[in-house]
Amino acid sequence: MATHKSAKKRIRSSERRKKFNKMTDSKIKTVVKKTLATDKKEEVEKLYKEAVSVLDKGAAKGRLHKNTAARKKSRLTKHLNKVTAEK
Repeated sequence: MATHKSAKKRIRSSERRKKFNKMTDSKIKTVVKKTLATDKKEEVEKLYKEAVSVLDKGAAKGRLHKNTAARKKSRLTKHLNKVTAEK
């Protein structure tokens, strides 16, 4: 266990960051799954915008690698195009 004041503070701050990172990762996974699971045109378009926003924010903040975010957005775009072409 830490004994220095700065080490104790580092433990507290890393716990806060861990919670925030976990929450963000969960949000990314949830919004991507919801978008890919939906087949209604209007709903997919709404969820797509939200998913792209969350992915961009995650990549900007360093939660995701920029290429990972781009790959996920590409998959979502393909799904969106498929759904809108069917209707």
